[in-house]
Amino acid sequence: MTVIVRDFRPADAEGWVRVRRAALPFMVTTPERVVFDLANAAPAKRYRLLVAEEDGELIGTAQVGLAHESPEPGQAFCNPYIHPERTGRGAGTLLLRTAEEYLALAGATSVYTWVLDTPDDLAFAKRRGYEPSRPAHFFHLDLAHGTLPPRQDLPAGVELRTAADFADDPRPLFEADAETTADEPSDTPALLSGYEEWLDEIWRSPGLDHHLTSVVTADGEVAAFSVAETDGTGRYWSGMTGTRRAYRNRGLAKLAKNDSLHRARGAGCTDAYTGNDADNGPMLAINRWFGYEICATEVRHVRRLG
Repeated sequence: MTVIVRDFRPADAEGWVRVRRAALPFMVTTPERVVFDLANAAPAKRYRLLVAEEDGELIGTAQVGLAHESPEPGQAFCNPYIHPERTGRGAGTLLLRTAEEYLALAGATSVYTWVLDTPDDLAFAKRRGYEPSRPAHFFHLDLAHGTLPPRQDLPAGVELRTAADFADDPRPLFEADAETTADEPSDTPALLSGYEEWLDEIWRSPGLDHHLTSVVTADGEVAAFSVAETDGTGRYWSGMTGTRRAYRNRGLAKLAKNDSLHRARGAGCTDAYTGNDADNGPMLAINRWFGYEICATEVRHVRRLG
């Protein structure tokens, strides 16, 4: 049996999602989202999708590109995942080698990757020269059988809306997303500066659920939000929950997330997932308050090229 690595083709979308759901059952994605993300990635990202194939069967995937929104040049990423029943065939090594060669030619000086916190996965990363950095957790909340906190009373001047209410002018949501993203703990911090790019990559994404994404306004201004992504199978992912700096420490992020979770359950979602950097204390506290439980941990790793 021979494993080959090649570029993703739109016809691979179903197989891509099958592999990703097997390797990361807590991630929420769809074939349409995979194709959309590739087609609408910013040119500066140099985004590329690789697949590993064994005798015609897709067994591995990798997302590859430059961290073009980072203020530090030369940072790149490669996130390979192999179907759990198809490991040990060399697919991961081939994906990484192909990605690293591509990124080096694109000007990358360091490659970051997420590695599941298991002995086999950590050993694989170490053998290939990757050093551990910071951990992050995946969380799960049972929406079908769990109990959500009751809806909260709104403080004076505060309103709850959805992203759908901003369809005619989503710029206030972009500005809130850009501000909160800049403050998010990360080895590769991002600065969102392009509104049109944000519209193309995020706002118009088929994974973003505008009606389940909750927005808190204070005196008419966007103060906090909780992004919802869904896949049509009852799974819900909190893409980002954040509060603008001027409105922090007022419980508005919790208010937004609570509203979004109630909307999601009402829409038939059965499982809620989210992920947080292990150093993001405020969001870890909010997730514990909702009853989320850790279902997996990943460790960010980095390899210096050259």
